[in-house]
Amino acid sequence: MQENEVIVVTGAAGFIGSYLVGYLNRLGFTQLVLVDDFSNELKSPNLANKKYLHKVHREQFDEWQKSHKHLIKYVFHLGARTDTTEMDYAVHKKLNLDYSKMIWEVCTENSIPLVYASSAATYGNGEHGYTDSHDVVTSLHPLNPYGVSKNEFDIWALEQKTTPPFWAGLKFFNVFGPNEYHKGRMASVIFHAFNQINSNGSVRLFRSHNPDYKDGEQIRDFIYVKDVVQICTWLMENQPASGLYNTGTGKARTFKDLVRAIFSTLQLPENIEFVDTPVDIRDKYQYFTEANMAKLRAAGYDKPFYTLEEGVGEYVNDYLNRKEYF
Repeated sequence: MQENEVIVVTGAAGFIGSYLVGYLNRLGFTQLVLVDDFSNELKSPNLANKKYLHKVHREQFDEWQKSHKHLIKYVFHLGARTDTTEMDYAVHKKLNLDYSKMIWEVCTENSIPLVYASSAATYGNGEHGYTDSHDVVTSLHPLNPYGVSKNEFDIWALEQKTTPPFWAGLKFFNVFGPNEYHKGRMASVIFHAFNQINSNGSVRLFRSHNPDYKDGEQIRDFIYVKDVVQICTWLMENQPASGLYNTGTGKARTFKDLVRAIFSTLQLPENIEFVDTPVDIRDKYQYFTEANMAKLRAAGYDKPFYTLEEGVGEYVNDYLNRKEYF
């Protein structure tokens, strides 16, 4: 990068965005412009001790870029409304679809490479599998408005005749790790389970309402946030073929496996209780997700992923136990 060039990170005060800012700092990048609304005080610690040039409110970014577009080297667009229980599609359309179109157009007009956050929520029940092939995108049936908004943008991006010089839409699977303390109900199961164990020595998991799965044996592809940001930066540095890329480990594990890893890390006896899945999400609940990672591997990404036990161990020991941020 030239001395006056900047990297833009949207959603910079959030979970993955703030972790990416810290990771970029460790790689030596401090010429960062952070975009978010910055009004949630619970997110403030996520940016403590981070190095960056400017913070720009998301509502002002379009205007800001008009006078700084020649300085922008890369854009990581991670900002989104990620609440899967928000049923008002208009909220998701504004922040996840329309805003993303604005970012895309800025990057296209100014030849700026773009990495943006899509989601495994686009896959719905997985009736078309979990392959990041562009051929299936229009056939997907997400289970909630959040997933719909993410899929609608993926469809729109693939339809565009003019594009950024490189772009990648990353279908994030179940991401966990430090800096999710502010997320409340939307924080990872690991975060909630750790706090439950500290409070009463037991963990509550959702009971299965699907006869094909036993209680606690719902299966997800859990990926440590450190792997996520390594994929983000690798894509920017190497710029393989543009398109959609799954961002998981390719090895799905059960929620029981996850919770057992926490108890093992804490050296405590296993104590799991099962509760009914809340009615408002029961018919929108994914019982199985597993990323097909063949495309990213074929593109040249050869770094090993954290195992569930490795990621949980580091997250619990180095962050949750110490109430640390990254």
